[in-house]
Amino acid sequence: MTGRAAPADPVEDEVLAAALDGDGRAFGLLVEPHLRALHVHCYRMLGSFDDADEALQDVLLRSWKSLGTFQGRAPLRHWLVRIATNTCLKMIERKGRLPVTTGEIEYLQPYPDRLLDDLDDDPATVVEGRESVALAFIVALQRLPATQRAALILKDALGWTGAEVADLLDSSVPAVNSMLQRARGTLGAATGPRRPLDGRDDEVLGRFTEAWRRHDFTALAAVLHEDAVLRMPPEDLVLHGRERVAEFLAGLHRESPGEFTLMATRANGHPALAAYTADGRTGALHAYGLLVCTISGDHLETATGFGVPALFAHFGLPASGS
Repeated sequence: MTGRAAPADPVEDEVLAAALDGDGRAFGLLVEPHLRALHVHCYRMLGSFDDADEALQDVLLRSWKSLGTFQGRAPLRHWLVRIATNTCLKMIERKGRLPVTTGEIEYLQPYPDRLLDDLDDDPATVVEGRESVALAFIVALQRLPATQRAALILKDALGWTGAEVADLLDSSVPAVNSMLQRARGTLGAATGPRRPLDGRDDEVLGRFTEAWRRHDFTALAAVLHEDAVLRMPPEDLVLHGRERVAEFLAGLHRESPGEFTLMATRANGHPALAAYTADGRTGALHAYGLLVCTISGDHLETATGFGVPALFAHFGLPASGS
């Protein structure tokens, strides 16, 4: 591998030496600063928070068992990312996941912004973490063959050289360049331009929440972009247009077993809402689902619903309350 020279760090060297001697606590200290970045990397590869959890555990086991092969020719994180990438490629193969060329991605899950905040201690990963976990980007990645996906993430999100990517994928630089060209072409059409976050997000979401609270679906429709899109993976349900989306949301409200309460949160760098339903008898709140949104101007442009209450734990949200 054409690994970049790792800067000398006496403390890390001391911890590494202890870990190589079989000190499990030292190994934990060695890898702890890299865990969130590795988890985000696995999430990009797999599109699922739960799968990223599973992959990360495998990465830690593999890196512990093979720590003696780390030669320090590149930073430790670089070595760990190699293990993480190979782990994800094997998981994709094991699960038989082919590129999802049409329809919704049944295993897609959102990623909590509160955990992306863990990347902020490392300036080199702030942009990497914030810019390459947008939900449309994650969806587009799942539409790529696994090796193309890996090549694109390593090169464009993590800044690896073509030679490093080729070495990991047991390929050649020209072959990697060809993969990247095809992958960028697919993603360019799928993701579109990204808008910087600003204060309008909270204002638009506030208008949506207030209209929902008042059961004012005329006002709620006015918050929606005229070309609004609603998705609810894993269901193959895609609704286009302000009227159809507003009609669906009104129907959801009517059919709910209890009143909805919405709580603001964030996912994948987007504004999001956590929905709870109230028990008609006791008034207790129960987790219902998450709605991840994108905003265009003063309107809500896309909404992706995840009706999986178990996801609330990842967001630090209670599953029930009063």
